[in-house]
Amino acid sequence: MKIIEKIKNIGADNAAVIDVADIPFEVSLLDLCKMNTCGNYGKSWTCPPLSGEIEGLIEQAKQYKKMLVFQAVYKLEDSFDIEGMFEANENFRALTEVVADICDDEFSEFTILSAGGCKICETCAAVTNELCRAPERAYVPLEGYGIFVSKLAEISGIKYINGVNTVTYFGGVFF
Repeated sequence: MKIIEKIKNIGADNAAVIDVADIPFEVSLLDLCKMNTCGNYGKSWTCPPLSGEIEGLIEQAKQYKKMLVFQAVYKLEDSFDIEGMFEANENFRALTEVVADICDDEFSEFTILSAGGCKICETCAAVTNELCRAPERAYVPLEGYGIFVSKLAEISGIKYINGVNTVTYFGGVFF
């Protein structure tokens, strides 16, 4: 499929197209979000509960037939390289932006999901009770749609764990 080649040519390490019907959506992921280990719960327009009711997002996803899954693997200095992980996440965010541009040319309708909460603005407008400043670039994380990334990787035939001193990020496009 040409879209996979395009995504790999812009920097994704792997990409695959799967049937949305094969994705085992899990409402229970919301419980993990409620634990707020990332600090974004209720503080980002792209994260629960502000991103929408998880059941509604799952139903929205099921309106699509296919999902393009893409992944990028980044090297770290060591397994405690938090700065490297943040830098890798910024690089993945930039990759996701280019994926969005490609999708604009390829699909009439699509929804992009990315890794982690949105980090476009230093302080999300949700915190100050304002509307999102960049809604066309604010992507909900895969988990926000009830998708276990490790299961998505398995279904897609893409490795989830990629060796010592690496961090791997996944994104997806419903189309």
